[in-house]
Amino acid sequence: MSLDPARLRDQRLVVPSILSADYAQLGAQVDAVLEAGAHVIHVDVMDGHFVPPITIGPLIVEAIAEQVHAAGAIVDVHLMIEQPERQIAAFASAGANSISVHHEATPHVHYALGEVREAGCRAGLALNPATQPEVVAGLEELLDIVLCMTVNPGWGGQAFIPRSVAKVERLRALAPDAAIEVDGGIDEGTAARCAEAGANLFVAGSSVFGDPDPAAACRRIADAIAAAP
Repeated sequence: MSLDPARLRDQRLVVPSILSADYAQLGAQVDAVLEAGAHVIHVDVMDGHFVPPITIGPLIVEAIAEQVHAAGAIVDVHLMIEQPERQIAAFASAGANSISVHHEATPHVHYALGEVREAGCRAGLALNPATQPEVVAGLEELLDIVLCMTVNPGWGGQAFIPRSVAKVERLRALAPDAAIEVDGGIDEGTAARCAEAGANLFVAGSSVFGDPDPAAACRRIADAIAAAP
């Protein structure tokens, strides 16, 4: 059954991030997690300015979008870039179904979220660890997703920040109609803790694609969040 992007709030989902995939085998690895039950594929976009690394752009989204959509899944783009409003149309045209912009990356957050909606995508607001959850106030009508960074963006291999759990609880209270997505250091244990706090989308990169069997890793995290209270 296809996942309606408008219903992202309705279920707990593992969201494999292709940032950690083997790009020589990208199509096969995306297929593996889709066959394992993934309904959302996460694309981390970094510009070398907002965060130090440079990663991927609309061409990669376009390369996987048809494959993902054919499986009834959606493409979830996370823009870790300055002035994200300049790039929204390109990612939407490439096949993104949801696009998250960082609160810290633009002085025009309300405008950027509106541009995402205008482009036909679900709109997400991403928050760095030091950003207070109360910044979502006044934006609720534009928010389909609130993405809570549970590590500092841009650096791989970081440990999950424990106080993120309390932040997730606060975000769930402040944005009850939005999906709450967590990203960074997510594995079976941390995903379960975040699920109990109110998160329902769990971005997992190295814990999935760093495993010798990404499909099995995806299923283990799915089992952990399904079992959480």
